[in-house]
Amino acid sequence: MKRQFVILLTIFAFLGGNLMAQSIDVTSKGEPFTHYWSVGVGAGRANEGLRAGWLEHLNLVKEQCGFQYVRMHGIFHDDMFIYFQKANGEVVYNWQYVDELYDRMLDMGVKPFVELAFFPKDMALKDSKTQFWWKANVSVDRNNFGKWHDLVKAFTQHVVDRYGLEEVRTWYFEVWNEPNLTGNGAFFHGTRSDYFRLYKEAALAVKSVDKQLKIGGPATSNYVADKRHEGEVMDHKKSVFYSQEVINTKQWKGVWIEDFLRYCEKEGLPVDFVSTHPYPTDYALDPETNRSKDAIRYIHSLKDDINWLRKQLAESKYPNAEIHLTEWSTSPNSRDRMHDILPPAAFIIKSNLDCLGLANSLMYWTFTDVFEEKGGGESIFHGGFGMINFQGLVKPSFHAYRMLHQLGDEKLYYNDPLFVSRSSKNGKVTAIAFNYPEEYEEAVPSARNFNNYMNASSKKVDLVLKGLEPGTTFTIETLDKEHGNIYDDYVAIGAPHSPTREETAYLKQKAWGTHKEMIRVAADGTLTFSRDLSPWSCVLIKEL
Repeated sequence: MKRQFVILLTIFAFLGGNLMAQSIDVTSKGEPFTHYWSVGVGAGRANEGLRAGWLEHLNLVKEQCGFQYVRMHGIFHDDMFIYFQKANGEVVYNWQYVDELYDRMLDMGVKPFVELAFFPKDMALKDSKTQFWWKANVSVDRNNFGKWHDLVKAFTQHVVDRYGLEEVRTWYFEVWNEPNLTGNGAFFHGTRSDYFRLYKEAALAVKSVDKQLKIGGPATSNYVADKRHEGEVMDHKKSVFYSQEVINTKQWKGVWIEDFLRYCEKEGLPVDFVSTHPYPTDYALDPETNRSKDAIRYIHSLKDDINWLRKQLAESKYPNAEIHLTEWSTSPNSRDRMHDILPPAAFIIKSNLDCLGLANSLMYWTFTDVFEEKGGGESIFHGGFGMINFQGLVKPSFHAYRMLHQLGDEKLYYNDPLFVSRSSKNGKVTAIAFNYPEEYEEAVPSARNFNNYMNASSKKVDLVLKGLEPGTTFTIETLDKEHGNIYDDYVAIGAPHSPTREETAYLKQKAWGTHKEMIRVAADGTLTFSRDLSPWSCVLIKEL
């Protein structure tokens, strides 16, 4: 019989010099929630998934963070060798490389969140525009929509034949990646109408194999507060760059979402889920260009963006469509040093907890630095998206997802800086305390804060648990600047450009070096935890 207990939580936080206290009796039933943060995670391109390091990193995040799906680019790219067009026009499909990738993923217990992209060279427009150093073909040939339909249908039929209909019905098929980013070197060389036709043909193809298979889009990036995306192609002249003082006062909208839903309704097309990429920035925060004016949205932008999207769906023909946010991070720049260091951990935890129950998934971009959109990084820490670097060194972002994964499935209490949960299976309690500093609430941390991120305030947490079984053990695990913040350990040994095997082994050990301690419930059934949380630190408090 499940034990009954009373937990009294007292949290003290100094905000503006005022002492705030909160006491909670949680003998009542908790509020069920799902771990939407571990539904899916991003990766680079499909061919990278054939590498040993990529597979090792995927296995690690599956075991430690619980990710169920992986989304990646380029399943139809030429380096997957799926498409052969003979001189007589006959098309031969070859799925060997796809099978190798999906077999290994599924053997680990990870499913594909299929991004249907990009064009095989023989299907793209002649002299196609390309993206990335590996030259993804992104130019639409309007004479080949039929070939696109046939490719998607053949692919879908193949995976159903290989893995079974029951399995593939649990997958998701997303049409393209960020088609609103048009022009030279962008993700889609075509118009908005071209993308909508592309979606139509893909949706009809997938559903022709089985009507219960899940199709969605438009996978657009990013939210905007101007009119640059209102036409058929992006118009940079209509871009408005807001200062930091006003950026959070504007209404931000998901790109093409409203038009996409109207188009699908008009054409009678299925939309099982809507996907988009709500980075907390405007243009990519890329120091190599002048497009960014370095204004960044506030910590609540994600919640604002999801609620806007929920409203659009509620007012559409597709109110029950799922919401999958298939890319998300502190910034969409793969050379942002912030990705390597401590602040994203508290950002990840706070953002996910603040938006609990609002979306079906929020996919971190990405799980590994085995990632080559711009080619390989110039150093082992180069601001790559991954929560694990190329050498297998886990970053603070990895620890954040590992901590979130250990929460229960019933919310007992949440008020920044503390979340308390209980497992419905065994009644055990797990809490996370974190310090996302108030100084960074108006602008999410980015590369511009790289050298000054510790210049922020601490938060005090006093936690009292009462009514527990005497002698029960709790573990306290702390991620902070001195523990588990691998970049600082790397700098401390001289930031070697090519670490030796011995140095790499040492750094791997340090990367896992969060501070761990154990405390026991007193004879009177009381557990007390009191701590000043330094900026960006995260603490897992877990009943064993």
